[in-house]
This record gives sequence, structure tokens and C-alpha cells, in this order.
Amino acid sequence: MTDRTPALRALFVTASIGSGHHQAQMAVQSALERLGVTLHTRQGDAVAYLKPAERWWTVDLYALELRHAPWLYAWFYRHTDHDRPFSLIGWFCQRVGLNGMRRDLSETQPELVVSSYWSSVPLADTVRRRSGRRFLNALVVTDYRAHRHWIRPEAELIMVAAGETREQMIARGADPERVVVTGIPINARFEELRGAGRAALRVKHGLDPDLPLLLVSGGGNGDYRAVDELLAELSHLGRRVQVLLLAGARGHGVETVGGATVHRLGFTTDFPELLAASDLVVGKAGGLTVAEATALGVPMIVFRPIPGQEEHNADFLVRHGAGVWVRERSGLRGAVLRALDPAEHARMSAAARAVGVPDAAERVARTILQRLGRA
Repeated sequence: MTDRTPALRALFVTASIGSGHHQAQMAVQSALERLGVTLHTRQGDAVAYLKPAERWWTVDLYALELRHAPWLYAWFYRHTDHDRPFSLIGWFCQRVGLNGMRRDLSETQPELVVSSYWSSVPLADTVRRRSGRRFLNALVVTDYRAHRHWIRPEAELIMVAAGETREQMIARGADPERVVVTGIPINARFEELRGAGRAALRVKHGLDPDLPLLLVSGGGNGDYRAVDELLAELSHLGRRVQVLLLAGARGHGVETVGGATVHRLGFTTDFPELLAASDLVVGKAGGLTVAEATALGVPMIVFRPIPGQEEHNADFLVRHGAGVWVRERSGLRGAVLRALDPAEHARMSAAARAVGVPDAAERVARTILQRLGRA
């Protein structure tokens, strides 16, 4: 890019249902700036576009199901993943939140709209068709399997996590010219930390360099109900370990529970370094967490994933040898101990690195610029 290149006017639309969608967007914006692009941007939120009643039967209901009736969300996920020509939810997403999207597009006058959640893609297209505006309608997919909702015919560019994700989309009717494998965009710090010494990072953060370090991926919004089960098992492994509880942790401080030294840190900007210092990630399997862990070669032990998308993310890890999906609590102790065995840990770590895409954000940015004719 040169100083004479016009600034890129862009609308980045996330969805405040978990932090992953926002993190992916910020990673893409940072990558564009590192490539020398001057950005004039607006940050949109598909959730903020909704009226209170609309938010209740979508976002609030989703959170309620995850906390109290995950089986109900599993039913919804599976029964809406169909290839019939008409989808009531797709029809609603062309209309619900329209005023907010229209406002953001009017104020931004973008050349580019990037969504990290599928529902804003048909919404942007509705405004485009009605107003005659012209922009690239792009979608970043933040899971490893393509639910029907992610396969958006309104998007001219869909950037996906892996080759198999692309194949799934094409098999279900997506235009091959529009689907590009980039990986899930993550913070550039994860790429910088590849190869960093775990022991040195542990010392830096006041952790024991010689004890295994397990990072619990429990979700920042407190929707992960299995944290207590995990701690109970990790504290009785028969060997001493360190356990990190980050966003979503109840309280702060350090405590000893059985054989585990538990560090309750809460939200921290040091997450990339703490992940790079860890031997294992144990817990949920959000798309961003999987992308970050594999970028650093940290194996995962998945337990009680969110039905639907996180189950498919867990399956992706298992099939590629980068993780273990523990279905019952009784299997946790054995799975963790096996994964900490030096030979097995080395094998799983290499498998994780093989599927990791640490430069995914830059790949997304370059793909976007190419489609805009700015490469």
C-alpha cells in the first residue's frame, strides 16, 4: 500500500454473544493495518441492532438454554441445520435489526462489510438491495464445521477455518469461487509466541516452571457449567499440577485444592502468554480457543462442550490427533494424565501445530484486499 492509496471505509459487524466474534474482528483489523491499510471503520453489533423483544427470543433465550437446558439448544441446532429451500430464521435475519444496519451503512458508506457472525450478512444484503449501495459483503466463519446458517449466498466472500470446512460448504451448495480457506483469525501475538519457552513464561507470570500447567477454557460470560467438575478431577490426578482459571473465574487469588494449585486470575490481557506457557487446555472448545491453542501447539482435553458447534470443534481436534473429547467425568483423570505423558504430549502438540494457522488474520486481510482489487 502507498500513501496515495485511499483509506478503506469498512463496517465490521460482530455479535456480542461470547467474545470470540469480536476478537476475530479485531485481529482482522489489526492485520489490515499491519499491511499498511489506512482504515476508516465503524464497529457494528448484530445484537445491538435488535429491539428488546427481539433480543429476548434470540440472544437471551440462547443464554438461558446454555445455562439450564443445553439439550434444548442441541435440538434447535440440529433441527435448523437443513438444506430445505426456505428457512424461517434466514427470512427473519433479512429483516430483524434492519434499522440498525441501515444506520451503520449510511454513516459509514463502506467499500467493505465484514461479519464475524452469520446473521448480519443477509441483513447487510437487504439494505444493499433496497438502497443500491455497493460493497463487498464478507463473512468470517469462526467454527470448524459449517452449520447451514453460515452458508450465506448473500456473501461474495466466505473465509473458513479449514479445507474440510470449505468442502462441507461446497457440498451443500456454496459457490466454490466465494469460499476461501484462511483459518480463524486470531491475535498476532499468538504467532509471535510460537516457540517461546514455557518455563520462562511461567517464571514471568509467577508460576512454577517445573509443574504441569493446565488452562481451563471456561468462557468469559459464565455459561460454562462444568468448571466445578473439572476442578474436582484436576485436584485429584495423583500428581501435582497448576490450574489457571481466567475469564469467568469466581473470585481472585491462589488456593490449593488437593494436588492442584489453582490460580483464579479473572480477565487478563496476558492470555496469549499464559496459553503459550500451558501444557494443556481443558474445558470448552470455542472456535477461537481451538484456533489459538492449535496455533501454539497446545493440545486440548474437551469436556462438556456447548452442543452443536463446540461438539464439532471437538470432533475436529480428535480426528486430527490434537485433542481428546472426554464424554464422561470418570474419563477426565485418565485423559489428562495420558496427555501429560511426555511422548503422548509431544505427539499431540505436533498434531495441533499441524492444523494451526497462526497467520490466519493476515490471510483474511490479504484475501479481502485481493477481492477489493487492492492487493
